[in-house]
Amino acid sequence: MTTTLMGGKTVLVTGASSGLGHHFAKVLAAAGAKVAVAARRVEKLETLADEITESGGTAVAVGMDVTERESVTAALDEVAREISVPDVLINNAGIATGAGALDVTDSDWHKVIDTNLEGAWIVAQETARRMKDNGGGNIVNTASILGIRVSAGVAPYAISKAGVIQMTKVLALELARHQIRVNALAPGYIETDLNEDYLNSDHGQAMIKRIPMRRCGKLHDLDGPLLLLASESSRYMTGAVIPVDGGHLVNTL
Repeated sequence: MTTTLMGGKTVLVTGASSGLGHHFAKVLAAAGAKVAVAARRVEKLETLADEITESGGTAVAVGMDVTERESVTAALDEVAREISVPDVLINNAGIATGAGALDVTDSDWHKVIDTNLEGAWIVAQETARRMKDNGGGNIVNTASILGIRVSAGVAPYAISKAGVIQMTKVLALELARHQIRVNALAPGYIETDLNEDYLNSDHGQAMIKRIPMRRCGKLHDLDGPLLLLASESSRYMTGAVIPVDGGHLVNTL
């Protein structure tokens, strides 16, 4: 392990089978955290946990469907047995669909809202209950700049992330008395395997030109903000939403 910034902390990362969650788990483990990685695709989680362990860290894989409360509570109980009640939750599970607002189906709407907003709520609520009984904790939600400023073709996703931002602020207000902090990361367009085709398309390239820094983010561009919010370095921060977007939110209208 490279640092001890997160030493002594148990961190639960949801949506850890791919993308941001997969990367976050490695970053937090490298900073000294004991990491529980959660998602539905347990085989991928086990591979990730093995990689972390082989690098000298501590990690366990737990199956979790964030849309099912019983699955969430069972996973949290397993984490508590295997390591401890999480000190930090990286509330990251999410999905996206692409369609114009008038073409969004009920099925697509419910898949996105149920995972990104209701799922985030269930995980935050159940984890916070355990944190309260354990003396406190720290929740970091994964939001998006699309929850702050809109774009066409992603209505359910943008609406869900706007809800996550408001949820972050509400929980920050209510949970502070229980020594639980709640903040959010709002990434801009970050290069992952899932969006590679879009970013290389004509539309994607045109979008990149509107980013003041003239590039998309890399996964490692999120490392500093993640570690700030997940660690005691942000001990007097709660209710904050931090954009990491190369200036995308402040581009010229």
